[in-house]
Amino acid sequence: MKIEINAKIRDAKGTGASRRLRHSGKVPGILYGGENDSMSIELDGKELFMQFKHEAFHASILTLNLDGKKEPVLLRDFQMHPVRNTIQHIDLQRIDENKKLHVKVPFHFLNEESAPGVKLEGGVVSHIMIDIDIACLPKDLPAYIEVDLINLEIGDSIHLSEIKIPEGVELTGLSEENDPIITSVSKPKVFVEEVIETPEGEEGEEGEEGEEGAEGEEGAEGKEGAEGKEGAEGKEGEKSAKDNEDAEKKEPKK
Repeated sequence: MKIEINAKIRDAKGTGASRRLRHSGKVPGILYGGENDSMSIELDGKELFMQFKHEAFHASILTLNLDGKKEPVLLRDFQMHPVRNTIQHIDLQRIDENKKLHVKVPFHFLNEESAPGVKLEGGVVSHIMIDIDIACLPKDLPAYIEVDLINLEIGDSIHLSEIKIPEGVELTGLSEENDPIITSVSKPKVFVEEVIETPEGEEGEEGEEGEEGAEGEEGAEGKEGAEGKEGAEGKEGEKSAKDNEDAEKKEPKK
C-alpha cells in the first residue's frame, strides 16, 4: 500500500506559532535525515489523521509531497493529544535507499480460531509479543510479519526463531541466547466457587429459671398535710362566739 502525504515548509517556529497552527487545523512537524538540513513543516490535520489510521502508515515507506517535490520518508515519532485524540506533532525521516533501516514492524497472527488447541480443546491464545525490531533496506521493508498458529495445540508456543521472515529482513532481537516466545496456546482458567457446608449447631440447653426477686417493702404513708388557715370570715365567727360565751358568764344565775 503506497501512502502519500502533502506538506508545506513552515516559517513560523516556537511554541506560540505551533499552538496557532493547531488552532487553524494544521499539524506542525519536522523533516530530518539524509544530506539535507532539518526543516520545519506543516500538514493538514484531517488529511493526516485519515492516513494515520492505516497500519501501513506506521511501518512503510511514505511519499512526502513537500511543496510539489516528492521524496521517500519514514514516520519516526508523533505526539497525540491526551483527550481530543488529535495529532499534535509528527517527525519524518528522509530515506537513503542504499542504507539499511532499523524499524519496528507489527505481527499479524493467522488462523487463531482454527488452531487445534483452540478449536478442538477450547484453549486460549496469548500474544507475548505484538511487534519486532528489524533491519533491512527500504525496498525490503515489510508492513508486517505473519505468524501462523494453524498447528498449535494446548501447551504449544511459537518462538521468534520459528517464524518466516521476508527476504532481506533481519531480526535484530534474535540470538542464540535470546529466542523469546511470540505466542502460545494454554488451557483456559476455570474458576470454581467453593461452597463450604457448615454442620447445623446443636440446640443449646434451656437455662434455669431465675429466682423471683423479693417484693419490695411498701413505702410509709406520707403525713397528712396541715390544714390551711381559715380565711378572714372564719376568724370573725370565732370572735363572736367568744363574746357570747363571756356574756353568758357575766349574767347572774337565777
